[in-house]
Amino acid sequence: MTVHTLGIIMNGVTGRMGTNQHLVRSILAIRNQGGIALPDGDVIMPDPVLVGRQEHKLKALADTYGVERWSTDLDACLADPHNTIYFDSQSTLLRAESIRKAIAAGKHIYCEKPTAASLEESLELASLARASGIKNGVVQDKLFLPGLLKLKRLVDSGFFGRILSVRMEFGYWVFEGDWQPGQRPSWNYRKEEGGGIIVDMFAHWRYVLDNLFGEVRAVSCLGATHIPVRVDEQGAPYRCTADDAAYATFTLEGGIVVQANSSWTVRVDRDDLLTIQVDGTEGSAVAGLRSCKAQHRVMTPKPVWNPDVPNPFNFTEQWQEVPDNQPFDNGFKVQWELFLKHVVTGSPFPWDLLEGAKGTQLAELGLQSWNERRWVDVPELKL
Repeated sequence: MTVHTLGIIMNGVTGRMGTNQHLVRSILAIRNQGGIALPDGDVIMPDPVLVGRQEHKLKALADTYGVERWSTDLDACLADPHNTIYFDSQSTLLRAESIRKAIAAGKHIYCEKPTAASLEESLELASLARASGIKNGVVQDKLFLPGLLKLKRLVDSGFFGRILSVRMEFGYWVFEGDWQPGQRPSWNYRKEEGGGIIVDMFAHWRYVLDNLFGEVRAVSCLGATHIPVRVDEQGAPYRCTADDAAYATFTLEGGIVVQANSSWTVRVDRDDLLTIQVDGTEGSAVAGLRSCKAQHRVMTPKPVWNPDVPNPFNFTEQWQEVPDNQPFDNGFKVQWELFLKHVVTGSPFPWDLLEGAKGTQLAELGLQSWNERRWVDVPELKL
């Protein structure tokens, strides 16, 4: 048995997402399970080095979770031949410069999205990675959520017949920071720091729609900054310059129509923070983060509009839960395992930097649609 030890530079993991999902629930969880077992008996073992700008945060994080290696010197970590993978979960505006350095150093790249602050930069990174021959990937975590995996199972089985439409509702109320602290960092609401829900969420909606239903062909988007002033982490009021809600319609290949509402200014009255309803000629389904329920056409009720009598139907009872039928691991961890296998064995990993650039493209076109108040076509991306 051979143990393939992979040194992984983890840049920007002192933030909530980087710590919880990428470090603790992915890389450390893989280490705690004894690595990733390969069919030939070999094992892949990640060896992280935590990198960032603030020494006290890195040391505290390393001490808390027993990580031996940490550094504030990214260049030194990139120069170390033991480190073969560079991972980036910094804020968007910092990402491209660091990825360029890592590609120049010959490291394989795995990163959060958006991959860069502009489509031009995102395509540049994808082109540099392809030219250098390094392996590269982008986090597409929602594809590995149990609810969406069940939804994909229904799509692949032909359950829906011809898919007609998709309705997506995402969001929750993010407190303004005055009488309760906000659940998101204040930079999310500053356009000049890479904030905005369109930039954040359209990168997700692109890969979800492309992979589950069909490629996005056009977008119509209306953004809004509903809360003009918030209070930051130091208790100081600041003016919000980025959108906190987006109301979008997409058309997909095959004529599928998608309505997607994304908001940090909505109070939740649904089963989950994200719900996706799919309607087809043969059946419908509603998926959340973990659950999915379906209704076939033979089980569909026949309501008649009559506001003068009490509603005789309990519509929520007329759906069937799609069973698990398999164990579901953390979605970030599952994709990390696939990428590490890709690096060691060359197994397929389709979610590369070009796929990441598609998310940046859709965000830019959504902003353009909002600014110009019109539909905008989504052209095919090529390097």
